Amino acid sequence: MALTLIVNGQSRDFEALPESANLEQLVVELGLKGDRVAIEHNGAIAPRSSWAQTVLTGGDRLEVVHFVGGGV
Repeated sequence: MALTLIVNGQSRDFEALPESANLEQLVVELGLKGDRVAIEHNGAIAPRSSWAQTVLTGGDRLEVVHFVGGGV
């Protein structure tokens, strides 16, 4: 059964994630580099140091921001 999460305002099903998935697993599933991402989990900023311990539940709301380098 897919884990359904609200990511950046859109409902998404994650078939490959177990129901007991954590934020660290989600970052890998999204194909993002952990050192360039900030995550808000249900309205609270999730410190990177707690991602492995932050278990996701169906319906959780996540805002994922990916930092991009560049400039002049």
